Amino acid sequence: MEAGWLSSDEAAEAIGGVTKPTLYRLVRDGELAAHKAGRVFRFRREDIADYVERSRVQPGSLEHLMPKSTPRRPPG
Repeated sequence: MEAGWLSSDEAAEAIGGVTKPTLYRLVRDGELAAHKAGRVFRFRREDIADYVERSRVQPGSLEHLMPKSTPRRPPG
């Protein structure tokens, strides 16, 4: 395979070990570019790297999932 292209398995692994259904959902939802060659999809390394960078979680952006805890009182 050409150095700049990845198979579906390689692309899924490069994204962080996602499943192929997750990979195809990303393509379907327009979050990740893919190229179809016959019956198979191919992914450019640059597109994978761009997706990974866009998916980076910014510090402080998880407040809705992990609100700051209140100090615990000692028992008694």
